[in-house]
Amino acid sequence: MALKEFEFGFGKTTQKVSLPEEHILDVLEGAPTPACDVKAATLECMRHPIGSKPLTEIVSKGDKVCIVCADVTRIWNHSDQYVIHIVNELNRGGIPDDDICILFAQGTHREQTPEEDIAVVGEELTHRVKLYQHRCKQMDELVHVGDTKRGTPVWLNKHAVEADKIIVVDGITPHLFAGYGGGRKLILPGVAGDETIQINHCHALGEKFGSGINPKTRSTLLDDNPVSDDMQEASDMVKPAFLVHSVINSEGQICRMVGGDPYEAWLEGTKLVYKTQKVPYTDKADIVFACAGGYPKDVSLYQGSKCYDPSDVVTKKGGVIIAIMEASDIYEPAAYLDSFKYATEADMEKALREHFTIPFFVAFNLFCMTHQYTIILVTKPENFEAIRKTNQIPVATVEEAWEIAKKKMEDEGKKDYTITVMAHCASIVPYKD
Repeated sequence: MALKEFEFGFGKTTQKVSLPEEHILDVLEGAPTPACDVKAATLECMRHPIGSKPLTEIVSKGDKVCIVCADVTRIWNHSDQYVIHIVNELNRGGIPDDDICILFAQGTHREQTPEEDIAVVGEELTHRVKLYQHRCKQMDELVHVGDTKRGTPVWLNKHAVEADKIIVVDGITPHLFAGYGGGRKLILPGVAGDETIQINHCHALGEKFGSGINPKTRSTLLDDNPVSDDMQEASDMVKPAFLVHSVINSEGQICRMVGGDPYEAWLEGTKLVYKTQKVPYTDKADIVFACAGGYPKDVSLYQGSKCYDPSDVVTKKGGVIIAIMEASDIYEPAAYLDSFKYATEADMEKALREHFTIPFFVAFNLFCMTHQYTIILVTKPENFEAIRKTNQIPVATVEEAWEIAKKKMEDEGKKDYTITVMAHCASIVPYKD
């Protein structure tokens, strides 16, 4: 029996496993895309933007500029490599550092530490411009700017609302229920009030109890996606002036930068991401190895949960998903793990509809999956007790997970079982060719 070795990111380290080649159905990776010169690409996207004048022609001397920047949970976008070039370009357009602030788009996430601020924008900018943390429940820091046609009251951070110009900064990747991240998400949920965020995200559920997750609100879906449309309407209320976003290849490097009109440039970026990340799969497999991709994508169970959606696409119902994430900060946010306290999907959906939160929804999505598949989670041993509450089987190594999966195949009498491997699961979009 010929064996093939696979290596998976696990925090800042790796784990390996050898699998029988004759059982491997697919090894799914994004299209090879070379890394780019980040400075050159950032300057190019600001000086020759999509659907917009160059950034230096968008701003005017005297403008107060707010850079709304994705927070530390998104540092896979490598914003620390290019926000400096945005600030320097603003200087070139006549905007001094004193008229620039950076507002971290934390949504419902906690405030960042000074070290995390540096990780997001680089040390130099932490000394040059004003930095603000977004606190979604701090009402005295929020301004009501209107209601969307779906009835979402839009409360936004005053630093963004009061700025003359807003620049939105992030990376673009598929999103569990908004279709894609980035763009309008920097405003809602990024710098929105807690009530605004929760009401918007309620559209991720079907209209009636028992219908579960709204099928219109899935990864890569934008047309008639009520969550995304509501976000865009909220963003349009403050009219961001410019967008600068990164596109990441399967090795976690910046391969493109897009800049320009906050909607047109973002939409073009989503097309680039789909082209880069779409991967055809042969068929659904009995066993799927789904690695979040290592740090920072697996810093918490909540962040690493992005690997479950692609695995759902390529796993046979009743099959085995081996999820791989270190989850060194497993209790962030605490509301996520606290959501796993219901005996049935119906009980959980009822509670979710009564008090929708993002962590609760993401937990519900996983809870539903654990009743369709056997999910084994490779994680740190100190996480085991918490993981058992999620209806997953915790193990410390990929080898242990593989042994459990093999035993299940043997018990079911499956000698011709198939295996699919996704070493960067959060960075691909599987589709049936």
